[in-house]
Formats: sequence, structure tokens, C-alpha cells
Amino acid sequence: MKFCILIIDGASGLPLPERSNKTSLELAYTPNLDAMAGESTLGLARTVPTGMVPSSTYACAWILGYDPRIYYLGRAGIEARNMGIIVDEGEAVFRCNLVSVHDGKMRDYSTGHISSEEAQQLIEAVNQGLGNENIHFYPGVSYRNILKLRSHEETLLAHCTPPHDIPHKPVDGFIPTGKGSELLRKLMECSQDILRDHPVNIERIARGEAPATMIWLFWGTGRVPEMPPFKQLYGMDSAMTSGVDLLRGLARMTGMEVLDIQGVTDSIDNDYRAQAAGALEALEEKDLVIIHIEATDEAGHDGAIDDKVEAIQQVDKEVVSRLRTWRPGELRVLIMPDHATPIETRTHTDDLVPFMLCGPGFSSKGTRRFTELEAGKTGLFISEDQNIMKWLLAR
Repeated sequence: MKFCILIIDGASGLPLPERSNKTSLELAYTPNLDAMAGESTLGLARTVPTGMVPSSTYACAWILGYDPRIYYLGRAGIEARNMGIIVDEGEAVFRCNLVSVHDGKMRDYSTGHISSEEAQQLIEAVNQGLGNENIHFYPGVSYRNILKLRSHEETLLAHCTPPHDIPHKPVDGFIPTGKGSELLRKLMECSQDILRDHPVNIERIARGEAPATMIWLFWGTGRVPEMPPFKQLYGMDSAMTSGVDLLRGLARMTGMEVLDIQGVTDSIDNDYRAQAAGALEALEEKDLVIIHIEATDEAGHDGAIDDKVEAIQQVDKEVVSRLRTWRPGELRVLIMPDHATPIETRTHTDDLVPFMLCGPGFSSKGTRRFTELEAGKTGLFISEDQNIMKWLLAR
């Protein structure tokens, strides 16, 4: 038996009044997911323990069978691990977004999903202007970058707000505060002068695109703890494909192979077909593969209904269709979002999310579609205290 986990990041959401009170999953045309729903076990799951922030860090760790209350991981530290950045004791790392602030308000948390090439030039300029032996900025994927601090552990005590939590809100009320925040505020403020007249921003403005007006620091962590290898826990060789450093970092920390598939990105331009093909090619050798799709979550953060629906439809057309036909009777699949990213809130929430277990050993309770409503009708619920990985792998 082979196994696959398809994480459609942030695909779940709330009913949209402007779209006949349907969720994005309900609005999407998903013939392959619907066909699988008629033969699979559906239910609802709580992926993040009560009291913990509903982030992909904890939710995806839970899906992979790691209790986030035991392996309490910081997102910046995991992303740094994937980028090959060594974080020693006494050091701190922060996510460093390139954001666009206009008239004092958070115009765009991602600077229009700035390209990695443009972001690299901007972060290099910031590092040249603000970096030293204790402060270093590292370019990542698109707007997601990393700041590493040495001898500044006090910064981990600062209260920081993710920029995607404050769309179109005045930023003054969300700048880092509290003990340890002084250096973070200074770096954010000084970055504005460095970025203002940078050639990349001048060119973006000329094209009518949002400029990166400043860096935004949040999700600070120290050295992240080690995690037991996935093979040690579950006895399987595994691999993962994702367009973001967080999931790739989780894969590396759990001993999974990270698949480098050309065309896999973090946004709507993702090559879904190539990602599915590459994952299934790896499954010929591996026991289990994880396919993580980020585009749905990014569309939720952008408040873009049509983009979110289109991303779900592309997942159905290019990914789910291939899972349905790959070695019939020899593949078990778990399909689910890691968390909800409702269009209305434009950030993660701790709402229950639908899951679908497909393949030999799983049967339907009369469900017709992979949606929040249909999953709720079954009455099946998996709590944060349970291990959904064991459900998938049960013999």
C-alpha cells in the first residue's frame, strides 16, 4: 500500500454572503473531489489545540502526526532550517516580510507577491545598510525573508503582529511593542529610507505595482527543538513537495526528502500538474508523499474569492484527478486543509476543517462533495488529541 497526503492550505472558510452564502469549497467546480467523496470517509477535524495560534506551523505538524504541544515549534526557526541558516543558542530569528504601507495603512502584506529575484535585491540592500556581525538579513521566497540576531535574545519577548492580520489597517497600532521591541522597531523604521528609492521599487511603481516600503518583523523564535524522524515514528520512507520554506523546513526536520519540482510556487501561478506528476513519480520509490498547495491560503489572505476558487479548481483538475487514477486499489489518500483562511477575515482561524480519507478500507456515509457542510453531516470528528496519521496508516 502507498500513501499520499494532500494539504490544500487554507482552502476552508466561511459562507460568503455575496456568493449565496457558499464557501469557496462549495463554489468551486470539483468533479474529482466530488467523485472521491462518494467513496470516502469524510469528517471534521480540529488541527490546532485550543489556546494555540491557528498557524500552519502547528496545523501541519499535527497533520503529519506530531503533537504541536510537545514539539512547540517557531515558524521563523523552521523556515531558517530549510534555508540552511544555522541558529545557535543565544540567537534569534524573525520572519521578515517585505510589505507595502500607504498612507499609514497596511496596503499589502506581500508587496503584490513580489518575485524572489526582486526581493533578493531589496533584502541585500537592507542587509548592507542595517546588517553587522550581530544582525543579518537573508532572502527567502518572494516576500518571505529571515532576520537573524545574535546577542539580542530580548527581542523574543516583544509582542509582534503578522502583517496579514491587519489588512488596510493603520500600522501604528501594530508595530512591535513591549520588552525587547526597541531594536525591531528601529530596524523596521530604518528600512524605509533604504527601500524608498531603490531601483526595484522605482521600476515596480513605473509598472503600476506596489513598492516594498518597509520590512515587517514577526514570528520570532530561538533555536527550534529537534523532532524524531518520520520513519522512526511511522516506519515509512517519505517525501514532500511545497512552494514555501515552512513546509520544506518541517520536511527536513522530520527526515523527509524535499522534492525540488520545477514550477512549484507559493501562489496562483503554481504548476499544479508538474507538482502532482513529480509527487507521484517520487511515490514509485517512497511509501508516502505529501503534496502541499499554498495558493489557496494566499488567495484567502488577499481576500480574493475568484483566485481562491480557481486554485481549488486547479487542485481538483490537475492533482486530485491524478490521485484518483494512480494504481487503483493500491493508494490511500488524506485530503484536507491545515486550517481555515476565510475571505472575510483574511487570516487564519481555528474553525474545524473538513478531511477526506480515501482508498482501500474507507467507505462513504452518503457524502457527495468535499465541503465543510458535507463533512459536518457525517458526525465524524477528529480532535486535536487524536492522530489523523494513524487513521490514514491503519492496517
